[in-house]
Amino acid sequence: MYNETITYYSKNPFNKFEIQNPSVSHFESNDLCGDDLTVYLIINNNIVENWSFTWDTAIITTACTSVFWESIIWMNISDILKCDYNYIVELIESEVSDRRKKASVLWLLTTRNAIHKYLNDWKVDDFDDIIS
Repeated sequence: MYNETITYYSKNPFNKFEIQNPSVSHFESNDLCGDDLTVYLIINNNIVENWSFTWDTAIITTACTSVFWESIIWMNISDILKCDYNYIVELIESEVSDRRKKASVLWLLTTRNAIHKYLNDWKVDDFDDIIS
């Protein structure tokens, strides 16, 4: 059973649209459960000024993605690159089952790889970089 945060955000996802003229966008998928997610970021002076997403995802992915949006507006992109699975646990105030961990951090993987694309640093993160 999901906690109240997951239930609320899965039914009321925020920023579920494509930002026009983003600084960067990026698509990722979780082949394990079939989730697809694209994120759109507006970045100014290495600060995230706006972030949105479009998706075809399960409850946990939708909820965690929506919760994440509220936490990163005005965050420095270098700080986002340091976030990992523990960050979402703090946000949703709950552990996620081993089976759903990848779903819970798809938003972070997608966002981190969008930032790498924006920085043109030739790095590509995978789930192992997020879930330790």
